[in-house]
Amino acid sequence: MSRVGKNPISMPVGVEAKIQNSEITVKGPKGELKWRHAYGVKVKVEDRSIVVERLSDSKLNRALHGTTRSIIANMVEGTGIGYKRDLEVNGVGYRAAVQGSKLALTLGYSHPIEYNLPDGVTAEVDKKQTLVSLISIDKQLIGQTAANIRALRKPNVYKGKGVRYAGEVIKLKVGKAGK
Repeated sequence: MSRVGKNPISMPVGVEAKIQNSEITVKGPKGELKWRHAYGVKVKVEDRSIVVERLSDSKLNRALHGTTRSIIANMVEGTGIGYKRDLEVNGVGYRAAVQGSKLALTLGYSHPIEYNLPDGVTAEVDKKQTLVSLISIDKQLIGQTAANIRALRKPNVYKGKGVRYAGEVIKLKVGKAGK
C-alpha cells in the first residue's frame, strides 16, 4: 500500500469537505476549491479527516492513490492557511510593481513586461521593488504562475541577473578572464 496514500488527512477547524460523485469540494476561511478525482480511487470523509482508498492493486490505481491524497491535502492546507511563493528580481535596473491584477516587470529588455496574474493569485512587492510575493490558495496554480514569471528572465549563470525563487542558489560560472 502507498505510504503517502494510506495516511488520513486531518482537517483543521474551519475547513469542511464534501464529496459528490467524484468531485471533492473543500471550503475554508481562505476560500473554496473543487477537484474531480480519478476513477480508480475512493475518497471518504470520516469525522474530521479524509481517507483515500484505492479500488484495486492495478499499476494505475497504485499511482493515483498517493497523488490523489497529496492533492486533497494541498487543497485542505490551501483553504485553511494559504500558500505564498517569493521571487527575487536581481540586476541593475530590474524591478517589479503591481498594477491592479497585472505585474509590471522591468527586466532589462527594451520594454517593460506586463504579466496578467490568473484569477486566484495576488501579488505584493516590497519597498525596494525586488521581492515579489505571490499569494494563493491553490498550490498548483501558484507554482505554475511563479514558474511562468521566472521564465520571463531566467537567472544568468555568469552574473546571476534575472528572476529567481527566494532562496534559490545559482552556481555562477567563471567568465573568459577567470582561468
